[in-house]
This record gives sequence, structure tokens and C-alpha cells, in this order.
Amino acid sequence: MRPRRVESLSHVQRERLAHIDFRLYFFGEIGRPDLIDRFGVAPAGATRDLALYREIAPRNIEFDGSSKVYRIGKTFAPIFEHAPQRALSSLALGFGDGVNAASASLLPCESPTALSNPRMDVLAPICRAIHAKRPVAIRYHSMSSGKTQRAIVPFALVDTGLRWHVRAFDRKSGEFRDFVVTRIEAPTLLDEEPQAHERPDNDIQWTRIVELDFVPHPRLARPEIIRMDYAMTDGAIRMRVRAAVAGYMLLRWSVDCSPDHRLTEEQYRLWLADPLALYGVENAKLAPGYQAPANPKKR
Repeated sequence: MRPRRVESLSHVQRERLAHIDFRLYFFGEIGRPDLIDRFGVAPAGATRDLALYREIAPRNIEFDGSSKVYRIGKTFAPIFEHAPQRALSSLALGFGDGVNAASASLLPCESPTALSNPRMDVLAPICRAIHAKRPVAIRYHSMSSGKTQRAIVPFALVDTGLRWHVRAFDRKSGEFRDFVVTRIEAPTLLDEEPQAHERPDNDIQWTRIVELDFVPHPRLARPEIIRMDYAMTDGAIRMRVRAAVAGYMLLRWSVDCSPDHRLTEEQYRLWLADPLALYGVENAKLAPGYQAPANPKKR
């Protein structure tokens, strides 16, 4: 639990103390130059921040006079929550300040190269349209119909793990659809309000939540290792996801969704225990091994 005194500090002070906490937790040490480089504070300010952290959490930090750095205490307990995804992103990519375009990783890290990144001059107007709740005119390139002019009403970004989509109402088809951001050109915000039927609360696939249970794939000889890999509780992972993204997630996680766990390739470490959970999910066809039941039982 975060000490009560931390809550009374200003936001910028908490940011600097959280950085001290982070450096001690993941690197075992911190010095004044780390704060100076990260936040642009004066040396005296960095000294005050370190002294304040030491006052709040004296068991977390020890001063090493021989090297003039502060080291992690033997009974260290973080006073800030370091979310795994954010911590790993910082370690692999550095801290994103919007100033240095080429941030270096904080530790040696290797991550899969992103083969598909949206152009910022396309992504930014789409984000403005989402924020302002405005339609946007676009040129869109699709595999089925080639280049078309469309007006869409975007309301959310979706990361499929392979590429970025925008979820939007498509005025051309009269349906809610996913649009691949890299296939969008010349987005222009329209100065008008969306119609009632174009708003996200009418997107059934978006508002519907499906419950999915993943278990170790039955073919595996040591399911206990898979339970460790995924920190399973009671031998399963129970997730609640939007129907609109379920197929993408199952594909990304390589979950065998066949009713008889027939996929035997090495990448399939998980099995969807109840494939009927995907009934009515439009993008279930993306789920590995999924077969739509002919006469699904009532759930």
C-alpha cells in the first residue's frame, strides 16, 4: 500500500518518486544523474527528491558513499504499483516523453519487430475524431473492393497484436466494422454530429462481452508448466473480452478453439474449453480451429 504521505504530494513529485522506486526495484540503484537526465531537475532538486524518498521509505534505500549512489535496501518493498505491461514497455523501449524520438531501451531487450505501423498523419486525425465524437471522411483500400471513398464514425482503436484497427460505424455499408489504420488515406474530420444509430452503444459486437475459459492443451504431457506460464487459478484462465475483438485475441494467443482440441502444432499451448462461447461472435472465424456449430445448444 502506498504511504499516505505520498498522496499529499504534487503530481510531479509523485512522478519523480515513482521513478526512484522504479530504478531501485528494477536496477538496484539510482543516482542524482538519473533524475537530472529524466526530469531536467537541478542537482539540488534531485538531492531533495532522494532525501524525500528516503524519509518516506527508509528501508527501501541505502546510500553507498564509495560510489555516491543510492542502492536498494535489503527489505525493499515498492511504494508504487508498477504495472507489468508498462514496466516491460519502459525497459524495452525507454521512457516515452514525446521529446526524444529515438528512446533507447533501459536494459538489453529484444522484441518482435513491428512490421505494420500507422502513419502519424493518419493516426492523429483519427484520434481527434474519436475524441471529438465526429465522423471522418477517408479514402480506404480494402481487399474486396479496392479504393473507396467513405465516411466513418470512429470510436475506438484496437491493437490486434499484428496491426492497428479503428472500430467505427461505416456509412457506406450501414454497419459497424473494423478498418485497418494503414489502409486509410486523407482522413478529414466532418463538422457534424453522429446519428443516434451510429454511436457505439448500438454496436452489438462491441457491447457484447464473451466469457472465455482457457486450459492447458490436452495433448501436453506437463500441463502444470502451462499453468505456471499463465499464472492460472484453479487450472484455467477466465477472461471477459468484447465480441468485436475475441477472434483477434484468440489468433494472437494461439488458442486451439476446435471442439476436439485437434490442433497439435507446437504453438498451441492453450485450448478453449467451451468453443460454444464464441457462438454469434462475427470474427470467430479468425480463431484457430473454430467451427461454427450446426445446432448450438442454448446457453
